[in-house]
Formats: sequence, C-alpha cells, structure tokens
Amino acid sequence: MADTASLYQQYKTVLQKIADVKYASAVLQWDQETYLPPKGNAARGRQIASLNEIAHQQFTNEKVGALLAELMSTNDLSDKEKRNVQLSTEDYKKATKFSSDFVRRMSEATNKSFHAWIKAKKENLFAAFEAPLDELIQLKKQEADILGYQQHPYNALMNDYDKGLSVAIADKVFADLRPQLLALLNDIKNKPQTDSSFLHEHYDKDKQWQFGMEILKRMQFDLEAGRQDISEHPFTINFNNADVRVTTRIDENDLGNMTWSCIHEGGHALYEQGLPGDEYGLPLGEYCSLSIHESQSRLWENNVGRALPFWQHNFSLLQTFFNKQLGHIDVQQFYKAINKVQPSLIRTEADELTYHFHIMIRYEIEKMLIEGSIVTKDIPAYWNEHYEKYLGIKVPDDKRGCLQDVHWSHGSFGYFATYSLGSLYAAQLYAAISRQNTSVEKEIAEGSNSSVLGWLAKHIYPYGRYYTSEELCKKATGETLNSTHFINYVTKKYSAIYNT
Repeated sequence: MADTASLYQQYKTVLQKIADVKYASAVLQWDQETYLPPKGNAARGRQIASLNEIAHQQFTNEKVGALLAELMSTNDLSDKEKRNVQLSTEDYKKATKFSSDFVRRMSEATNKSFHAWIKAKKENLFAAFEAPLDELIQLKKQEADILGYQQHPYNALMNDYDKGLSVAIADKVFADLRPQLLALLNDIKNKPQTDSSFLHEHYDKDKQWQFGMEILKRMQFDLEAGRQDISEHPFTINFNNADVRVTTRIDENDLGNMTWSCIHEGGHALYEQGLPGDEYGLPLGEYCSLSIHESQSRLWENNVGRALPFWQHNFSLLQTFFNKQLGHIDVQQFYKAINKVQPSLIRTEADELTYHFHIMIRYEIEKMLIEGSIVTKDIPAYWNEHYEKYLGIKVPDDKRGCLQDVHWSHGSFGYFATYSLGSLYAAQLYAAISRQNTSVEKEIAEGSNSSVLGWLAKHIYPYGRYYTSEELCKKATGETLNSTHFINYVTKKYSAIYNT
C-alpha cells in the first residue's frame, strides 16, 4: 500500500491533468467569444464538447473514485490536503451522476445556443433564439433531476454557483431588500435630478480603450499575467492565476459602458490572479463561490469605482483623454453623474439601487422556467411586463430586453441571484476594510489602492474553496451576510448625493 504522501501526489497529478484539459477547452471558449471567425462556429462547438467529454470521463473514472476513497480513509493529511480531498470527493459524486453523453449534449446545446443568441441579438429578434434556448432549458431541467434536490428543482442549479444557496434563501434576501430599496427610490424621485448628459457625448473608441487599460493598471491588474479584449458581453476567464483574461465593450456614446465594465471585470480578475498558484487544478486553487466572486467585482465597481475618492485621483487622467467633453466638468459633477439613480433598460449600466430589480426579474424568470410555470416563449412578455411593474419603463425591443445578457446562452441558470448577494457581501467586506483602516479612502484619493487589494489578498484570495461563502464572510468580517451594511452604505451615499 502506497504511503499517504505518494497517494496525495497521485491525486494531485490526476486532477492537474484534468484541469489541463478543462482549461484547454476554456481557451477555445475565450477565442470563441473574441476572435473566432463566424464560419468556425460549428467545428468549435465540436472541439469544446469533445474536451468537456474527455475531462468528464477522466474525472469520473473508477480509479479516481478509489484513490479519493483511500485518501479519505487516511489520517495523515494536512488540513488543506484533507479539505482538497473532501471537496474533490463531493465533486466526484456529483460528476458521476452524469453520463458522458449528457455532458457532451449539454456542451453542444450550449454552443448552439450561444451562437443563436449572437445572431438573435444582431437581428433584435427573440424568436431566433427561442428554439435553441428551449433545448438548453430542457437539459437544465434534466440536470436538476439528475442532481436531486429538496423543495425546488432550481435549488440544484443554484447550488452549483454558491454551495447551500436555495430558493428559500434568495426569496428572503429579495423580500427584505425590495421594500428598503423602494423606500430609498421614493425619497430620491422627487428630488432634482442629476445631469449626466455629458457622459453621453461622443467618446472616441480608441481613447476609451486606452483609458480603460490605464484604469486596470491602476487597479494593479497584472498585465504580465493577463490581458483585455473586446467581446459582445464583458466577461472574465482564467486558465491559471498567471493567465487571466478580461473583456470589455465600448459604446462611443456612453462613457460608462466601457469604464465600469473594465472596473467590474478587473475586480473579478484580481481575485483570479490572487488565488493560490500552487493549488492549480485542486479545489483550494478555485474561487469560493460566484457570490463571493461577484462581491469582488461589485466592490471594485461600486464601493471603490463609483466613490468620490477614486475619482479625486483618476478624473484628471480621464480629462486628459477627453478634455473637450469633460474639461469644463469638475469631479463633484462627475461623481454625481456616475451615480445618477434612474430606472434603465440595461442591467450592466444600472445604478446601484435599481440594479437589484434587474436581478429579481431574471431570478423569477429562471425559477419559473425550471419549475415549469412558464415556458420559453413566455420570456419576452413576462420580462416586458415586469420591467414596467418594477422599474416603470417600457421595453422597446428584444435587444434591449430579454436578449441583453449572455448568461442563458451559456446555460448559466442559477447564476443571477449571486449578483445581488455579491453586492451585499461587497458592502460588508468594504465596511470591514474601512473599520480596520480608517484612512483607506484618503489613500485611494491619493492614488493608492494597495490597502483594499492587500486586505482582500489576506482575507479572501488565499482560501480558494476551503470555506463556504457564509463561512468566509464570517472569518473576514466577524459575521455572516448582513444586508444592513449594504442598506447603510447606499442610504448614506445617495442621501448625500440627492440631499434627501
């Protein structure tokens, strides 16, 4: 019988080889969304499906199961090694529920759905997306049945993005959040509105790109271990912590589109670059959950990137790129404009208050699709009805309505609630940073983000999947998720901006 060290090394070698295959697939997916010629779509779908199937076959091999079982029975592992093996065993048990054929069908359906979404968005026609999306939804319903669940089938899918997350938890979060947000919005709506028209003048694409790259550098995104490109929908992807890719999109008549895409994705990327490289391929080298991942992007995007101190340092840089548009604007005007509260059509451009209604609508749609109370063709009507109900705006077309997000085309059902949870975690983490370093905002105003990054690098990045979201939050801040921090943050901020 092999000794424990030898067994653990075998385990590590096996998982790292599987990770190599998965990340090879991820490289092809990144290329698919950035540079792939349109005629390469079908072949690329086959290539990705084959790699996903191979990775699944390798991981679900009985020898891997036996190796994990033997390691689980030993008492000689360190705490980190033991946690890796425990998590891998959970992953193995879940993966063995799926046949290789199902994994391949899911991958092929996702590829077909993604390219249909691109086409439908260009044509501004949900009907062009409906059939492939429906095929994917039926597979996701099968996935929920295969995984098994309690109370609600959607729980099985949500658990993939945040372990332990359920409909009951998300329903309560939104039920608590909704009246408090509505109260704030009611306070604001009768106040004089902020002028943000200068953000919608013409901003040259190339200059926006240059500015975005400078902001990423100032956030300390390591461009020796990453890069940025253009895509239809901004995203972050990594192949190891030394190769993290972000994308943005640019609208020459909306400066905010690119700016906060860069900052948001930059927050994701800093997390990925901060994960332990020596745990490559193992659970402790992976992010905690998507709720925590979103906390990282939302913290940088909002708590830092939409705060006055950040622009007290960076606004002069922006003016050097766009003096004609912004030379007559002062930093206080700019700060108020980028925090304008106004219901809008596009989630990624929404203010911090109305943003959560965008999430609630998507969450409700997904939940009902998976439980079967609505069907795919009902999506546009439900979407349009609830945008008018929650946000008071009429949706003019599918492109600015139910086709705006890439997530469904990727099969990412169960993801959206993590955006709101991420915002709540972000406010709580930033409150902890501010308590522990009362001069953090002064440092940011002077151009140093090191205190924020250093705190995250100490309290969030090193642990990978060792803890659940709630456990990590409590370890970092002293308490589990408490939405009071978010409500306090937005109340203080927007009361000052709107003089409520």
